[in-house]
Amino acid sequence: MSTHRLLMIEDDARLAAMVGEYLTQSGYAVTHTGDGEAGLEALRRDRFDLVVLDLMLPGIDGLEVCRRIRALPDGAARVPVLMLTAKGDPMDRIIGLELGADDYLPKPFEPRELLARIRAVLRRQQPGEAPEHRLLRFGALEIDRDARTVTVGGQPAELTSYQFDLLVTLAERAGRVLTRDQIMEAVRGRELEAFDRSIDVHMGRIRAAIEQDVKNPRRILTVRGVGYVFARQQD
Repeated sequence: MSTHRLLMIEDDARLAAMVGEYLTQSGYAVTHTGDGEAGLEALRRDRFDLVVLDLMLPGIDGLEVCRRIRALPDGAARVPVLMLTAKGDPMDRIIGLELGADDYLPKPFEPRELLARIRAVLRRQQPGEAPEHRLLRFGALEIDRDARTVTVGGQPAELTSYQFDLLVTLAERAGRVLTRDQIMEAVRGRELEAFDRSIDVHMGRIRAAIEQDVKNPRRILTVRGVGYVFARQQD
């Protein structure tokens, strides 16, 4: 099994050294940059399996770095991003998720929790094993589990790794109403936190990518007070 390559964009050199050593001992190859511009240059130059991105950076901040990552050419734009937020501010989380972050972790954090979240995000990158679920078609919407791509009318829909798995979770259970807890549990790797709006933010992003009219969605429907359902109707 090849070693996963992680890019850590963190201006706190002491923290980066400590966490980098811990992740290296856990079997990962870690590259560290101290600012966003250097991190973006590293992504343009090399391939990484995941980015650990601090929110508070000198020069351009983590939110802007995340936005620029999602605008990179080719596969670099799809690299999973785990964002570190200084105080776990809910607005920082929401904005980060809206810009394309796959997960977030408030500071201060235990290295073991960071490792667990990294493993969860990387696990979601693995192709599905069930042949019947490799290609899901719903009218113009096509979900390729092996390639981890989504197209609408033949045009690619840009989703983060986490958003892709949320969509697959719903599509595999088309017609069935799922609570937020059930969705989180099915996707794995994330525990539902009290008053956590992240699932709703992600659903909004998915709708923006696959729905013709976001204000009147036909695929992902909200069941008020319960959760979400993926509608079976054809385009």
